[in-house]
Amino acid sequence: IIIFSSMFCMQCLGQEQGTLTPQKLAPLKTPENPSTPAKELFGRATVAAPLAPESVGFYAKGCLAGAQALPINGKYWQAMRLSRNRNWGNPSLIAFLELFAEKAATASGWPGILVGDMSQPRGGPMLTGHASHQIGLDADIWLMPMPAQPYTRAERETVSSINMVRADRLDINPKTWTGKQLTVIREAALDPQVQRIFVNAAIKRAMCRTEAGQPWMRKVRPMYGHDYHFHVRLYCPPGDNCTAQEETSEGDGCDKSLDWWFSDEVLNPKQVIPEPAPKPPLTMASLPEQCRAVLDANPP
Repeated sequence: IIIFSSMFCMQCLGQEQGTLTPQKLAPLKTPENPSTPAKELFGRATVAAPLAPESVGFYAKGCLAGAQALPINGKYWQAMRLSRNRNWGNPSLIAFLELFAEKAATASGWPGILVGDMSQPRGGPMLTGHASHQIGLDADIWLMPMPAQPYTRAERETVSSINMVRADRLDINPKTWTGKQLTVIREAALDPQVQRIFVNAAIKRAMCRTEAGQPWMRKVRPMYGHDYHFHVRLYCPPGDNCTAQEETSEGDGCDKSLDWWFSDEVLNPKQVIPEPAPKPPLTMASLPEQCRAVLDANPP
């Protein structure tokens, strides 16, 4: 297995600072060219497609019709990095987050949660960052509590979440992991709408010490990065033209399969090599045909 040099910085992407003065992207000269990357097209969509709500395609190859924006402030949540315009989702995701935020706050004692990237107004591939988050059913939840008072706009672009992983990457950092994070993750995993949750392997290891054997633990999956946030993914809404992900494997994930994430080949590779040339970006031909209508739909 080859370990690439940037794998351990994947968690940094969600913490990159935003800006108070986002620049409008220049129009594309040949948007109709079949070779134009789909991310260049969807990255320029600033409002939702005025169509019936629907998640189209797969989490990493699709788009989103009729998206709703998560309000930037709720009683139990605040949205972060507003300059990215990624606080959009399928209405089912918005409803989930609004209910989950209250449950998480009540269970943990936090004032509320901080919500990072969700999807773009019309979903689709993003210019930077995520490969998934394309169909409005993914959301990043920061692993630190919402403050009692709303962040200013400037703070939402600059405040960073907190790293929960020890420097040697073998376990959580007891100075930052309070246990309240586990409570919040558990509340998400208990919701039947949640298909899986991605966390750093060290967080999964810490959770296994007290939660092994719990049926909901099968949803909590180790993944590179996710030191600062956890990633919630919902099931496809009934009736949507959405491609379901395979179910998580049986068991709580606290077995030998977790040990691999702490092996030398992962944490101390003998040879770290640069990443290979990136794969060609997705084009519109790579996405479901319905995504063309989503992209081209104009407000009435």
